[in-house]
Amino acid sequence: MSPHSINLRKKSIAFSLALCVMMVSSLVISKAITPTERLADSRPALNLDALIPADIAGWEEDKTLIAAVVNPQTEVALKKIYAQTLSRTYVNRQGDRIMLSIAYGSDQGGESTQAHRPEICYTAQGFSIKDNHIDVLKTASGNIPVRRLVAANGMRNEPLTYWVTVGDKATLPGVRRKLTQLSYGLNGTIPDGLIFRVSTIQKDASSAYALQDQFVNALFTSITPDQQIRLAGKLDRLDGKT
Repeated sequence: MSPHSINLRKKSIAFSLALCVMMVSSLVISKAITPTERLADSRPALNLDALIPADIAGWEEDKTLIAAVVNPQTEVALKKIYAQTLSRTYVNRQGDRIMLSIAYGSDQGGESTQAHRPEICYTAQGFSIKDNHIDVLKTASGNIPVRRLVAANGMRNEPLTYWVTVGDKATLPGVRRKLTQLSYGLNGTIPDGLIFRVSTIQKDASSAYALQDQFVNALFTSITPDQQIRLAGKLDRLDGKT
């Protein structure tokens, strides 16, 4: 065997060894940073039916109407993603109605188990999205980052507001949610979370959004600070403090 051939063989063996080391290291690192502790297991169990009052500071549940979660997934898929769902309609003294939908999942750590975007779910049900923008919902407890949509289907015009929580942080689908998931994952934690949605059947979107904000604020005055955190995370204060 020529010196050149021996050299090539040595380089090939060295490369193979280096590749093996890299693969083993990658597996070790991946195993080390794979989250194993569920945040949901470290805090009190969430019961949406018990948490959300039937009477909310000027609003009361209208049991003659049921607000169904608009989602094209099968029942099996829903159970895989969500541990609990709640759908209610509330009415105030003026006859205004708000549809409330909350879906909670104990595992919000991955793509396959995270809450679905309403804009995708509504579109799958035949709605067209007429408005889609990010906004801030202001409460006495702090600011909630929200997305506002108008979903239309025939004569039905449904403005809606929603946000998502990952662990104790209110966020929105996209980069913000992924960064929050990553932050928990690097600490070895699988976060829980929910999607909170309010909507109305109304032509004027601005009036609808204002009514939805009013409802959320009324809800927050009807529950404890700890319960607020379960619904919207630890919020940024209106004065800029946390």
